[in-house]
Amino acid sequence: MRSTRALAVSATAIAALGLTASQAVAWDTSSNIVAMPSAIARGGQLTVTVDGCPSGGTMTSRAFPRADLSPIRNHSETSKGTATVNSSATPGAYDIRVHCEGKPALTKSAAFTVIGGVRGGLGGSSSDGATPTDMAIGGSLVGLALVGGGVFWMRRRAESRI
Repeated sequence: MRSTRALAVSATAIAALGLTASQAVAWDTSSNIVAMPSAIARGGQLTVTVDGCPSGGTMTSRAFPRADLSPIRNHSETSKGTATVNSSATPGAYDIRVHCEGKPALTKSAAFTVIGGVRGGLGGSSSDGATPTDMAIGGSLVGLALVGGGVFWMRRRAESRI
């Protein structure tokens, strides 16, 4: 039994490694673009690092306005920039297009994901409140809890008289 499990785990690990290795070979130069964090709320700050961009440049996306890339000291081939995601950006994956000085433009598809924003003062939700369906479900659950508690209490009370 244990050897079967070990064999299954080993086969899965080897298959996963084989798939990733083939994808790594197929990557183009757009893999030089790294956006951190990879999932960000609307209005958040996104840091983008680009390898192979020694003189700086600019970056653009549908989620944020054009931002500058500056060379990083002690890293002769790397530039870095910060962009603020629009508060009106819709949730989903976004591409980043980088224009390095003296080099062709690079595009990283699905470089980061915008997630729904949070309104902290309203209970941590970005929705406009409970829907009528939510209210009906919640009300029926509270009603069932009250009826069940009453039945339990009445049965316990009747048992104590015997």
